Amino acid sequence: MDLIAAKQIGAGLAVIALSGVGIGIGNIFATLVSSIARNPASRPHVFGLGMLGFALTEAVALYALLIAFLILFM
Repeated sequence: MDLIAAKQIGAGLAVIALSGVGIGIGNIFATLVSSIARNPASRPHVFGLGMLGFALTEAVALYALLIAFLILFM
């Protein structure tokens, strides 16, 4: 019974990273909108960097979910 509780606690701790991912994605898009609003001519350059930042940040979320599932089901 203790092993199940330890797995659930470990998976819960692994999922805490998702809150940081949510904050990071919010910051990326807030900064993207702000920078495009200040200088619309920079949109082609800034938009690609924003999407790259979003993809890398989202990868952290996928890794956190993968670790949580590995802890729960292994």
